[in-house]
Amino acid sequence: MVIIAVGGKTKQEVISEFRKDEILSAARTVFATRGFNDATVDDIAAAAGIAKGTVYLYFPSKKEIYLAALKHGILELQAQTRSAMQKADGIQAKLQAFVRTRLEYADANRDFFKIYHSEFGNLTKAATSDQEFQQLYLQQAKALETVLQNALKNGEIRRIRTDFAAFIIYDMVKSVMCQRLLEWSNGRMEDDIAMLNEMVWKGIEA
Repeated sequence: MVIIAVGGKTKQEVISEFRKDEILSAARTVFATRGFNDATVDDIAAAAGIAKGTVYLYFPSKKEIYLAALKHGILELQAQTRSAMQKADGIQAKLQAFVRTRLEYADANRDFFKIYHSEFGNLTKAATSDQEFQQLYLQQAKALETVLQNALKNGEIRRIRTDFAAFIIYDMVKSVMCQRLLEWSNGRMEDDIAMLNEMVWKGIEA
């Protein structure tokens, strides 16, 4: 069989990545609708339009599919957040980019945040024992901490514990994402972004 290279990858690698994305996309919808306990690999296979056996070629268990779906969403959000912050000029603009990117991503990817916030408690022991999974969370807060450290050196913010502040800001944004997901917030997206930006900035401004 002839394998054709596509963008530095073999045809087989491209097909494999496409199939994994298909499975994870279907899994996010199934887990968000049925929950982790009630969802089955059969449900995921049906939603992806493939055979159950094909799913097992890529993921050995339902738990692995669940964790892979979470990691996929976190990596995508992490990349978009990093890109938006790099394009912003100055600490205030970077923080605004952090807030906006994450809230807009949550609004556009509600399936991902449903399985993350509603079902994560079912897999806490499994997830926290996964070092890669832990690092994905820490990397996001550490990236924010680095931005705050640079701002502190440049005199853009007051003297604060940048590690502590990074986690507080991270959790504040996550809280608003949850409120919007659960429809506890009656505000428009722009109003929530503006209020959160103001609260974050007032807490650290020079």
